[in-house]
Amino acid sequence: MLGAPVPPDEAARLLDLAQYHILDTAREEVFDRVTRLAARFLRVPVAVVNFVDVDRQWGKAMVGLDDSEAPREYSFCAWTILGDAPFVVPDASSDPRFMHNPMVTGEPHIRMYAGAPLITPRGHRIGTLCITDNKPHPLEEEDLRALQDLAAMAVNELELRSHLQRMQSQMSAQVEQAEDLRQRLEHARTLQAVHDLMDLPLTLEEAVREAATLIGQAIQADWTGLITFENGQPHTQRVYGQPDLHPVLFNLAERLNTAKQSVTHIMEGLNTPFYLDTYRDHPDALPAVVEAGLQAAAWVPLGTWEGKTLLMLTLRVGQERELPWRGSDRVLLEAAGRSVRAALNERAALQAAAQAARQDALTRALNRRALDEDLEQLEASGANYTLALMDLDGFKALNDTEGHAQGDKVLRLFAQALKVEVGDQGEVYRLGGDEFVLLLPEVVEEEDVYEMVDVAVPAAQQGAISRIGASVGVAQSSAVERSADVVKLADVRMYEAKRRRKDAQNQVEV
Repeated sequence: MLGAPVPPDEAARLLDLAQYHILDTAREEVFDRVTRLAARFLRVPVAVVNFVDVDRQWGKAMVGLDDSEAPREYSFCAWTILGDAPFVVPDASSDPRFMHNPMVTGEPHIRMYAGAPLITPRGHRIGTLCITDNKPHPLEEEDLRALQDLAAMAVNELELRSHLQRMQSQMSAQVEQAEDLRQRLEHARTLQAVHDLMDLPLTLEEAVREAATLIGQAIQADWTGLITFENGQPHTQRVYGQPDLHPVLFNLAERLNTAKQSVTHIMEGLNTPFYLDTYRDHPDALPAVVEAGLQAAAWVPLGTWEGKTLLMLTLRVGQERELPWRGSDRVLLEAAGRSVRAALNERAALQAAAQAARQDALTRALNRRALDEDLEQLEASGANYTLALMDLDGFKALNDTEGHAQGDKVLRLFAQALKVEVGDQGEVYRLGGDEFVLLLPEVVEEEDVYEMVDVAVPAAQQGAISRIGASVGVAQSSAVERSADVVKLADVRMYEAKRRRKDAQNQVEV
């Protein structure tokens, strides 16, 4: 299944979509009317007004479906927004782009799809009016023209809705409107820079810090910080601050980190940006911060990473403004927040895939590929390390007498016990069969390695009746020139240990 490519105007398109504030809103009759007309005129069971967001499609109005939200990679509409003309798929079940799509193989079982892009007055395609059928449904040119006409009606309703919202939110002051228009181009450039930044080979913290700095400076905030929630407690770090700020505000991060309660403490579950136009009126406002001149604050959710919730906090201080957060500010904050969240989700997926590729499926220890990569890194760094190669004595007999399922259990117990014993000192790898490697990034005495293995063997023994043991070969990187030679030396020493064990057993039997 092929996902649609990203349009070349993606950043400006997303900014245009964000300014309508349409995503995740309730159903509205004016848009429902468009889908009813489309379904009736074109004789189809399903008609939807969809918007294409950063990483999903979302439906505002629909006939024949309860919900049309889906990942962008599955979205037919993501293909429609690539051009101005209607996009038609006569038979999705035979189209290589869609034949394996869950919306084709499962519900709503799309067979025919046709969509007309929703083109804004700025020329950006932010969504579609689309129709589908679960059986063949040929369309005439007249049908496609009707679909385009109805799509234009939807855009007109969208423009009218946006205009009414602007009027209702008292954003009609000419000076503010002029400022918003002047900043649109600058904010589009900022959003594009955030997109590019998240694709650079930076650490997560570096990328998010730089993104928060760019966004804060673009909206001319006086102070911007990054908040990390862990176990319900926020940790704040300043990423940008005007040098002439009051010391209490400039060093606000330290104050928030020591406070037992603040407005920030209640923001962990935030899903959409929260704007506080008058900070001093909030019951959890910090008196010292109010005294220092803080007027307004905005908290923007950036997503989660490794179980930690990330938010951006940005502040305005000084002279009281009637509307401290302009419409263009909010559009940029919301669009940028979604972009960062999408980038975090992508990084998490890539990290999970990379981790799975380095992990042994049976024991959850690292695998041979991981060992080769880690040895290459250690060799490049020039650091000394200790490598122990081992296999389980008696394991073949255990498999023959008690079965492979019991053998697998012993392998899991041995790997788990060895990982617990090693802790943060090193890593455990399974090469295959009953062969394991212990890698310690420092010089460790052989006796200490044997002690670790001696703890793991009895733990593994609990899973078997047959008697098992372990033969171990230990090698130091300082004794050879290359990492491959360390493994060979450990292998030789392991088999020497195995031979000595067998000779000792034979003497006892004699």
